[in-house]
Amino acid sequence: NVRVPVENILLGEGRGFEIAQGRLGPGRIHHCMRAIGMAEAALEMMCQRLVSRTAFHKPLSEQGVWRERIAESRMLIEQSRWMVLNAAYRMDTVGNKVAAKEIAMIKVLTPNNCVKVIDWAMQAFGAMGLSQDTLLTHFYAYERHLRVADGPDEVHRN
Repeated sequence: NVRVPVENILLGEGRGFEIAQGRLGPGRIHHCMRAIGMAEAALEMMCQRLVSRTAFHKPLSEQGVWRERIAESRMLIEQSRWMVLNAAYRMDTVGNKVAAKEIAMIKVLTPNNCVKVIDWAMQAFGAMGLSQDTLLTHFYAYERHLRVADGPDEVHRN
């Protein structure tokens, strides 16, 4: 029962939801771009940690699966980056409605990929990775929340 002066109504009466939906595509792309930046920062932090931390008389970077995780992290980030660039291109060239499939795909793919990279970085730091001594817990919380914000993964997969 809110009264809005006629000159302040956008698109027309009863079209507020439509306006809000129109902003979700660009917003989702923005969230995904930020997620990629966080994953990049986490990968860099992980690499620095792995070469600076020694355990069992050699750097962590020379132990176990770390090289594989670094390579996999780079691939996950690049996969996300190219998918986001494609979704942005589609949105710019054919509009939000036609690009809805691409936007839905990045909304699922990017947070899942990035949270995996951040999780591996947290693992490289050990207990410190779970503390407030690094930005990793902040990054992880943001990425995990993004899997639910603006619609959960399950909705976008449909």
